[in-house]
Amino acid sequence: MSTSYAVAIVGATGAVGREMLRVLEQRRFPCGQVTLLASHRSAGRRLPFRDGEIEVRELDDAGRAFEGVRIALFSAGAQTSLKYAPLAARAGAVVIDNSSAFRMDPDVPLVVPEVNFAAALDRPRGIIANPNCSTIQLVVVLGPLRAAAGLRRVVVSTYQAVSGAGARALAELDRQTRDDADGRIPTADVLPFPIHGNLLFHDVKDPSGYTEEELKIVHETRKILGDAALRITATCVRVPVRVAHSEAAWVELERPMTVAQARALLARSPGIEVVDEPAARRYPLPRELAGTDAVFVGRVREDASVPGGLAMWIVADNLRKGAALNAVQIAERLVVRGL
Repeated sequence: MSTSYAVAIVGATGAVGREMLRVLEQRRFPCGQVTLLASHRSAGRRLPFRDGEIEVRELDDAGRAFEGVRIALFSAGAQTSLKYAPLAARAGAVVIDNSSAFRMDPDVPLVVPEVNFAAALDRPRGIIANPNCSTIQLVVVLGPLRAAAGLRRVVVSTYQAVSGAGARALAELDRQTRDDADGRIPTADVLPFPIHGNLLFHDVKDPSGYTEEELKIVHETRKILGDAALRITATCVRVPVRVAHSEAAWVELERPMTVAQARALLARSPGIEVVDEPAARRYPLPRELAGTDAVFVGRVREDASVPGGLAMWIVADNLRKGAALNAVQIAERLVVRGL
């Protein structure tokens, strides 16, 4: 990667935008020029990068900020992406969008590099979608299992960290924790109910009774794996953990494999680390895995309720592999292929 590329981050002052900037620096991505873009409220702020700082600029309706940009990383919400991502693409940038705006668009590939990077090479609109954070860590594990043994059915329950709701939600968790310790009743402004010492569901807006988060996992997993008929269901829960989403997954395979075979397969699959020593109480813990890049798998065992079934526990940093890192990994592979 000797050539340098002009990169823009839209939503640079948000939790994921900041993480994108850190990942670019940590992985020594070949950035020539880095443009940081946000709303007028954040314009003028300065963020550290390499040995200096970069001033955040305001997005303009004409899309002039994207002139000369080759890679535009978006993490500013669906409405911002719908408005500005096409402008960036028309200006000549490859857009990698972290919002839900384009994920199910048939002309926009939905990509997890370890599973379906080839899809990123066919992008009629010049836009590549980053999946939902919970979907990403799930399909990193499902991908090799499907390739080796086929999938019949997937059931997943997520335990999603507060950082997935943004920096304000994290600050609210911290305040509620202090209030509870000081004998005050915690109150909620960002999330619908106090999250400290509690479990919350996302809002149900679909007549099916599923939340949008649960439907994202279902539809996005099918698209990424190229299997519209995959039987999959999800229950998504917000838990009082700061960073790193956890998932309990039950997978029914077409061709059964033993627990030992499954562990060995996952251990040699890209992007996965197996931490599974029950006797030593070693299994993936979200508190220990914040700031890491892999998808961690443990508690692999037979699903006693169905022949050919496996149960497992999956943990990943939702700000890194679940968002910023996945986007940068897509960009890295595109750079290797000359975009």
